[in-house]
Amino acid sequence: MPSLTVKVYSLFHQYYLKRQLQSLSQSQFESSVSDSNSFGITSRPGENLVLANPTFQNGVATKDIHVDPLSSLSVRIFLPESAADTQMVVGPKGSNFDDGVVYGGYSPPPAGKRCRKIPVMLQFHGGGFVSGSNVSAANDAFCRRMAKLCDVIVVAVGYRLAPESRYPAAFEDGVKVLNWLAKQANLGSLRKVRNRGVHRRIFDSFGESMVEPWLAAHGDPSRCVLLGVSSGANIANYVARKAANAGKLLDPVRVVAQVLMYPFFNGTIPTNSEIKLANSYFYNKAMCLMAWKLFLPEKEFDLDHPASNPLNLGREAPLKHMIPTLTVVAEHDLMRDRAIAYSEELRKANVDAPLLEYKDAVHEFSTLDVLLQTPQAQACAEDVSIWVKKYISLRGHEFSY
Repeated sequence: MPSLTVKVYSLFHQYYLKRQLQSLSQSQFESSVSDSNSFGITSRPGENLVLANPTFQNGVATKDIHVDPLSSLSVRIFLPESAADTQMVVGPKGSNFDDGVVYGGYSPPPAGKRCRKIPVMLQFHGGGFVSGSNVSAANDAFCRRMAKLCDVIVVAVGYRLAPESRYPAAFEDGVKVLNWLAKQANLGSLRKVRNRGVHRRIFDSFGESMVEPWLAAHGDPSRCVLLGVSSGANIANYVARKAANAGKLLDPVRVVAQVLMYPFFNGTIPTNSEIKLANSYFYNKAMCLMAWKLFLPEKEFDLDHPASNPLNLGREAPLKHMIPTLTVVAEHDLMRDRAIAYSEELRKANVDAPLLEYKDAVHEFSTLDVLLQTPQAQACAEDVSIWVKKYISLRGHEFSY
């Protein structure tokens, strides 16, 4: 059974979340908003947010980027210090920028110089589609941990929240960031060509000025991994399907694997865990239903919607085309059985889809702020990193699971 601390914190968490869901439902009813807010929001008042720090702190540097000028979509980039190696350039006045901008964070070597390339991980936070943030204290700490353990650049996606932006806004944001990553890779290649002096007159500085320097210098988009937490796992799974359909159209980005951590799956016919654990820790069945009502279009509300139920026959791509998928579930999570069923279906389709189940664990046991430092949370992160390295290693599958 979970510890007394977990049980007590769960009560406070459920009380706060229930009030938040009721408030969102009431405010939406009073405003009578039927159309989604196209710009949207990516965090809510009261969320414990942390600022980005472009200098290396505890082995990781971070920066925030607003990806889409037409919406609130943004990302936070986590760069591990291992990527900078000995070529790191830092200094408030020692920056080698041509435009004279003073910058006190990490600046990679100029284009054309050899830099260490590491894989890229797109991370989608949890929160039932209605809360949470990619720049929250808990998500920041978790992404820092994954960046160091997996030796990857983590790109945490700040997707639009419901009910201000209902389905498919968050899912479209996930795909949009994947396309943005591909664009960054192409712009980075253009910058290298220009630096070499090849057809220099053809290119102006417009494309180069849009290049994200950390990704251009250290990101290897051909080794891209998706990681989703709770509702973020639903988004990651959707993006994986889109990537499978796109194939070489995403070049040079290649999504090689995904990790679904206690996905926020649901369905019309309840599973055994949804019945037995209807009043489980942190998230009970009533709260999940409220969150889905705030997220799915009101006229199309159906718990068997493809966004909710991955086993719905309306899915876009056959499971045999899915990328390798690691699923993490917790013993005391009401959503565990549906995640297990999805993992089993993937294996039946000959997809590498191992399942990690943690005893005495609760939903979001590895990512909630109060549980981040527990031995179980750290062990889970290490287990995930071992499996991920199986697909991002340049030397092949020297890791087994």
